[in-house]
Order: sequence, then C-alpha cells, then structure tokens
Amino acid sequence: MSARPHVVVVGDVVLDRDVHGRSDRLSPDAPVPVVDVSDVRERPGGAGLTALLCAASGARVTLVAPIADDPEGRRLRAALEPHVGVLALGHRGPTRLKERVRSGGQSLVRLDHGGPGTPRDVEVGAVRAALESADVVLVSDYGAGTTRDEDLRSLLAERAARGLLVWDPHPRGGAPVPRATLVTPNLGEARAAAAGDRSPAGDSPEALAVHLRATWQARAVCVTVGAQGAYVAPTGGAPLFVPAPSVEGGDPCGAGDRFAATAAVALARGAVLTEAVQAAVAEATAWVRGGGADAFRAVTDAARDAAAPVRPDAVEHRDVAVADVAARLRAGGGTLVATGGCFDLVHAGHVAMLESARRLGDALVVLLNSDASVRRLKGDGRPVVTEADRARVLAAFDCVDAVVVFDEDDPRAALDALRPDVWAKGADYGGADLPETEVVQRHGGRVVLLPYLDGRSTSTMIRRSGLARADHQ
Repeated sequence: MSARPHVVVVGDVVLDRDVHGRSDRLSPDAPVPVVDVSDVRERPGGAGLTALLCAASGARVTLVAPIADDPEGRRLRAALEPHVGVLALGHRGPTRLKERVRSGGQSLVRLDHGGPGTPRDVEVGAVRAALESADVVLVSDYGAGTTRDEDLRSLLAERAARGLLVWDPHPRGGAPVPRATLVTPNLGEARAAAAGDRSPAGDSPEALAVHLRATWQARAVCVTVGAQGAYVAPTGGAPLFVPAPSVEGGDPCGAGDRFAATAAVALARGAVLTEAVQAAVAEATAWVRGGGADAFRAVTDAARDAAAPVRPDAVEHRDVAVADVAARLRAGGGTLVATGGCFDLVHAGHVAMLESARRLGDALVVLLNSDASVRRLKGDGRPVVTEADRARVLAAFDCVDAVVVFDEDDPRAALDALRPDVWAKGADYGGADLPETEVVQRHGGRVVLLPYLDGRSTSTMIRRSGLARADHQ
C-alpha cells in the first residue's frame, strides 16, 4: 500500500463554535451568569473532524458529506478544503451548528442550531467513483441521516463487499452494511445496538462484540471501553482484548474519532486487523492524555492563524507530526523536555537517563532514530530491534509522554519542529560538541547533560550476546 493512502470519509458534518469569555457576575433580570465574550472560534466537527484526523495521519482524504449552501456551510467548506477534498452532497435544512459557551474552561451551555442535515440530491456516479478510488472507506456516523440514505447505503454495501470499509456507528444512525471490515462502537453504543435482542450472548464487551459481529454480518467488531482499551471479535476467532496504556486525567472528547481514523489509515497501509486495533488504542490513549479535541483544535487554530497547513513538514511517528506532538503536550502549559537516541536494546542506563530527563520538566518526548538512520550510523547489523518495537517499548514507560521517530542522521530537523524547552543527553557526550545545541538554543531552549550509568552499552550487550555476529560474518 502507498505510504500516503487515499481515505474516503463518509458521514455527517457539523460546525462547532466555541464562545469563550469570563463570567464573574449574575444577570440582574435572572439568576444566570453573564459572560463577557473574549473569543469565538469555529471548526469542523463530526465527520469533518474525522477527515482532518485522517489527513493529520498523512493520508490523502476525500470527505463525502451533506453540506448546506448557507453562510455557515460555506465557512465549514473553507475550513476543510485546504486539508481535504470535499464532495458535497445536498443538505436538508440549515447547517448543523453546535455552539458551546465556556468560561474558565467550563461549558455553561450548549446551543444546537440547524438541521436536520439529511442528504438530498445524491450524485450516485460521483460518490461511486470516490469510493472506488479509496484505499479504505471510513463511515463517520453522527446521527443526521447520511447512513440511512438508501442510495448511499447501496454504494457502501458495494464497497464493503469488495474492499476495506471501517464503520464508526451512532445510535441514531443506520446499521452498518454487511461485510464491513471493522465496526467500532463504544460500549454504550454496543449495548444500545444489542438492547432490542432477546438473547444476546451477554452484556460484557467481548460478548457484545461477538454478538454484533453476527448481527451486523461484519468481518470484525471492536467494542471500545474507554481507559481500559478495546475488545475485538474477528471472524472465526475468539475475542481479543487490547489494553490501553494507563492515563490519568485528560479529555476523552473526540477519542472515538481518533480511534476510527487511526484504525482506518493503518488498515489502508497494510496492517492486519490486530495491528490496526493496537495502533488505534495507543493513539486514542495519547489523544486523551494530550487534551483531546481541544488540543488538536489548538494546533489547527495556530496553523490557520499562521496561514499554514494543519500538518507542517515535520518528522512523523505513528502518523503524528512533531509540531502536533509539541502542541498537544504544551496544551496544559509547563516545560517540554526532549531526549533522543537509537535505544536499540533498552538497558538500565537508558532507564536511568529517561527517568532523570523527565524530572527536568512536565512532559518528555523521545526522539528515536529510524531503522534506516540506525543502519547508516551503526552498520548493516543494526538495529537489532525494529523502530516500531523500539517505539512501543519506550512509550510504555510512565516517564515518557510521546515518541517521535526521525529518519535523519541527527535530530536537528525534529528539534526544529518540536522546539523543546530542555534537550537532555547522556553525559557520555560531554566531551563532544552536540550539533543540535544551536537549534535548541535558537528557539530559547537549553541543553542539559545527564549522568551516565557506567558499564551499560548497547554495543557491549550485542557483542556479549552474539546478536550481531551472524550479520557481520
């Protein structure tokens, strides 16, 4: 599959509007707070957010959705079209608008406008051509009626029978079409879908996944259970539990969209089902830890204000741009620390260094040399462990908040995008000039050397174990 697959997102879009202000008094004519408005922001929501997430994962994206021809609909398209292609369907009623009034980080009230948002005047030929061109189709249902339209259901059923299709359902939407590759309800949605059945296998997540796979005639159903992880029931196999990394606090808003987008892009890139679900669980957890939709929107707002695309030209790991990682980790304020290396075989010296680095600030990013980079630096026998496995091991440490893989021989390009407050390196580099020092200091950061645990070396471990012997003979 292409490194930049084509994802077609089909679903319902909304315009999210956040009204921020300060409230320190009550209205004299009613016991309600008065909000002095300081800022108003509008962004795509629903399937629009899902499409942007797929684009942020490095995919080429086409969004197929009803969009109203009104001022709000035109602003919605203007926000989407720099990043994704838009195939607009007819939209019944005014643009669906969700308006949240917030003060001090708390929502005071939400006002829903517009709708119903069901599609009309569906151009069957154009939609069929878009679906046929996709590496994967992702249905992002937000209950406005797109998944109940008979023309669209027929086209989606054709696609599911021939290729990859991921379906993120909604209680008010239509049931997934038969032979969907993967359906991704959360636990509440799964229970609602099975509520009308007289003899479901049970109410546990794994039982619901098995039951709904049969009910929906899907190839696999994955029931997400928030901070616990997910249960996936494939065809012809027992359910698999994929645990989520531990996370304290955070914001789960949009985590389902992040899960579905990650799974769809991973499948399009050739991942098997279990790999796609594992990646989706990891990214959804990172999404929650990093502040959810608000943190992602902060990145898009900054990009818009700078007249730049959502995804700057930056090194990526698991499809997350370096600048996006920095914005997510900085969303709550604090000091951002970075360290880097090959981490081919993680040993006690690495652990001590990572723990020390994390104590220098509020979040730690590890910049990890890619397989190609390690091979150029260390020779053809290296790395012993692939970049995907190295990244997964590092990300499992509680002291590590994010891992970013870079492909260059040194991390200067990644640091130029990340702009950490502190760049931490082991003291074994103490006698040499660090080429990255200039980049870190140019952005206002500082370089800190950390104690090196003597006698621990990846190369020494490899020589002692003979892991690289066969490669060098």
